[in-house]
Amino acid sequence: MTLEELGYNTELEHYRLEQHLEAFDVGRVISEHKERYVVKTAEGEFDAELIGHLRYSAQTRADFPVVGDWVAIQVYDEFKALIHSVFPRKNRIERRAVGKHGEEQIIAANIDYAFIVQAMGWDFNINRLERYLTLCNASKVEPIILLNKIDLVSEPELKELVESVRARAGDVPVIPISNATRQGYPELNQWIESGKTYCLLGSSGVGKSTLINNLSGEQLMQTNTISESTQKGRHVTSHRELVVLPGGGILIDNPGMREVGIADSAGGLEMTFHAIVELAEDCKFKDCTHTNEPGCAVLAAVESGALDEKALDNYLKMEREKDHYESTVAERRRKDKAFGKMAKSIIKHKKMDKP
Repeated sequence: MTLEELGYNTELEHYRLEQHLEAFDVGRVISEHKERYVVKTAEGEFDAELIGHLRYSAQTRADFPVVGDWVAIQVYDEFKALIHSVFPRKNRIERRAVGKHGEEQIIAANIDYAFIVQAMGWDFNINRLERYLTLCNASKVEPIILLNKIDLVSEPELKELVESVRARAGDVPVIPISNATRQGYPELNQWIESGKTYCLLGSSGVGKSTLINNLSGEQLMQTNTISESTQKGRHVTSHRELVVLPGGGILIDNPGMREVGIADSAGGLEMTFHAIVELAEDCKFKDCTHTNEPGCAVLAAVESGALDEKALDNYLKMEREKDHYESTVAERRRKDKAFGKMAKSIIKHKKMDKP
């Protein structure tokens, strides 16, 4: 295994030399669980942890390594190492952490493509697909939609579902597949390139782990079935993990996400719903909310059938969610700034009070 097969490139090498990290080994984080990491290098895999300086200087969870990160390590035992430096990220896919207002949860870093996996039947939800597309667009990661378990539907049903996805997803590639029959795998394999990193996104039970097992040719991931009582997927993958495929390509599996909170649009919404954004330019009012204003070009498109009303509803919902998130983050920053000023003032007065 070479570093290049793990995705190492000249930009990363330039950073290593600029930061004078030649004395350290370079590796990629392939697994992370409760601040314990497995780092893969050209020589092998090592259980690793952060040096104290990195741990205590971290401002947020985003400052800790995640799966997909490149790191400089020092091996101190046969299979153990210390992480001394985390290389800058090309990008990162993140969502708002469930139940934690204003906090971000990084899903993976340094990603080239994202396979958004949905299954026919219980999981099929175009609104959720658009959420995943927004995460990808905000992170500048190219999305590819995989519609799995197509063996469970008839050809007419499949054709109708694929057309409905393409109508909402625009130019995003849509590949119908079946993990059971391997139908669609030849087209899928054409997208997988050596040295490129692919992140799997989707709910529990859509077949992500089985997909990795099939592509790798090994039983690497535990798999499970859909709950008959709830018709929901059971969580099998409990943490993120990076897998290098035999024929090239790097896959990052993720725990299933039942909620996909929009953390930071960064243009993601505009890219996902570009048709709505373009229509909005012709609205009578610049601050049009596309709900009941006269002269709204977006509502006119809905009435004429040129725009799917469900797409507009989903866009407005995520726009409100994005605004709420941004206001929450702004409020948290104001509080942190005020607390910092108060702390400095207390320290200053204590120094002045000393005899």
